[in-house]
Order: sequence, then C-alpha cells, then structure tokens
Amino acid sequence: MFKKYYLAYGSNLNLEQMNYRCWTANPLGFTLLKDYRLVYKGKADFFAYLTIERCKGYKVPLGVFEVLPFDMFSLDNYEGYPTIYKKTYIPLEIDGKKKKAFIYIMNENFTYHLPSRRYIETCEKGYNHFGFDKTILDIALRDTFDEMDFRRIRKKENK
Repeated sequence: MFKKYYLAYGSNLNLEQMNYRCWTANPLGFTLLKDYRLVYKGKADFFAYLTIERCKGYKVPLGVFEVLPFDMFSLDNYEGYPTIYKKTYIPLEIDGKKKKAFIYIMNENFTYHLPSRRYIETCEKGYNHFGFDKTILDIALRDTFDEMDFRRIRKKENK
C-alpha cells in the first residue's frame, strides 16, 4: 500500500484533530529537527500559525505520522498548500531505514504575527499528546514578539 511519512509541529500534533482530519494517519513517534525554530506567522494578529525557520542552536520536536493518499489530500487542504504553506521533503530514519518525510513550511510572503489563544491551546494539547516540553511554544511566542518588535523599530529608523 502507498504510504508516506509526515512531520507535524503545530496543531496537527493534536491527535484528536488529526484523527478527525486524517483518520488513517498512524502516529509513529517523534524526532527532533536541529537548527530550526518555531515562530508564528500569518497575515494579521490572531490569524497566525506556527511555522519553522532556520535558526542555529534551536531544535523543533516533530511528530512522525504514517499517512495514506487520502490523508495527504486532507493535509494539503488544511494547510492551504500551496498558497499558505509549501511542502518540503527531508530525510528521516525509520526502523533503521532511510526514508523521506514531508513537512509544511509557511511561504515567505507571510510575516510575524500573534496567534489566537484557541490556536495555542490546540497546539498545547498536541504537545501533551506527544510528551513535548510546552515551554517550546512559549519560546516561539517570545521569538515571534521579538521579531515583530525588531521590525517595528527598523521601520521607525528608516523613516
């Protein structure tokens, strides 16, 4: 049977939500993505979602799922692929074998914004499901706020 591997880092870690959307997806475990960090981006505050970006020294915990074509189609729709998120494949080792897994990364035309409380709570539930440290989400919020502040200061300096 055709199956692929999907890496989740945000709301799709929430197993209730994933089960509703991708009922044949099978959570296999987790891995760490080194030299990346989580941040919130979107078009406006309270309409921002997690994404990953390169950042030396950071690590992002990822849930690993085995998915079938129906799940991929559902995920593409949910993630707004290719308009909001692009799909990237990265190497992964599963049961001692090298595989490729896909992950969604927000497109470059979105900027740092604050998420809704509801979205944060959905992600926190997913972190609980996988046993991830929720302070990573706090750091993502802090880093996003710092980036927003930095950009506002730079704008004022350039006027």
